[in-house]
Amino acid sequence: MDFQEKNKKQIEWLLQGDPAIRYQTLRDLVGANLRDINRERQKILKESWGRRFMGLQEEDGTWSNALYSPKWTSTFYTLLVLKRFGAVNDKNTERACRILLDKGFYAEDGGINYWKTWKQGECCVTGMLLSMLCHFQIEDDRIDRMVEYLISEQMPDNGWNCERYRGAKHSSFHTTLSVLEGLWEYEKKTPDSDLLKSIQKKQEEGIEFLLSHHLYKSNRVWKAVDPKMTKLSFPPRWHFDIMRGLDYFQEKNVKWDKRMADAMDLLINKRTPEGFWKLEIKYPAKTFFEMEKVGKESRWNTLRALRIVKWWENSHS
Repeated sequence: MDFQEKNKKQIEWLLQGDPAIRYQTLRDLVGANLRDINRERQKILKESWGRRFMGLQEEDGTWSNALYSPKWTSTFYTLLVLKRFGAVNDKNTERACRILLDKGFYAEDGGINYWKTWKQGECCVTGMLLSMLCHFQIEDDRIDRMVEYLISEQMPDNGWNCERYRGAKHSSFHTTLSVLEGLWEYEKKTPDSDLLKSIQKKQEEGIEFLLSHHLYKSNRVWKAVDPKMTKLSFPPRWHFDIMRGLDYFQEKNVKWDKRMADAMDLLINKRTPEGFWKLEIKYPAKTFFEMEKVGKESRWNTLRALRIVKWWENSHS
């Protein structure tokens, strides 16, 4: 039985969801034709959740009249959700992207900084904004400067940590994945860049950092660094968790490695007897509205888990 047939009930349920869910289901699970995929994608900002977010945008192009804070209703975190939806760029998302770039770009080192007391770029924020700017196809010379800044911030253990300037000696799972996602979006957008070989190498090194920790474990005591890393959330905001890490791996089609197995076993064992995945945790702060309820079956997590499982099974075949 092929993957689609085996997961027919779950796929049918996903196709009854929000346009962002339907778009990614058609793209990643169904293998629909490009015309149908693109038609669904065009609906993301015009219907349901996407339309609600766009209706909350202020006249000046921001959300909540704010750049990074308050979480999770600021311009930064709203745009990050729309990026995770897979939304296309339009004049309103482009305006928001340019506000975040113009207000955050720190010319001295090329990073992004939204705090007056901060005297350098912030690595995690720079990686997340890079992923948004590239996803929404923004053209600006400062984007290359951001990439160069991230490359310069890599730590000796091959990951990244926004606390490096304070003396951190070990990379952060959260920062590392935010940087990797940003570099991946840049690679997809700019495959002919002079920086291509460098960012591919940096991604390989960052992936090795995550694999050396089996994605979520301390490599000293081999237990979860933080139990929340094993909980399934959406949207993940800036937080690392096993699903976010594995979803990055599946999108890049990272080669199978036995060090992925612990995280994959955890994910697969979270599947309910009915064949779905639940929303297990939300990160506390104000939101505009609730997409899904904690403890209930989650379309977002079922979608992401299924495409991870599909990649995992294909990597073994």
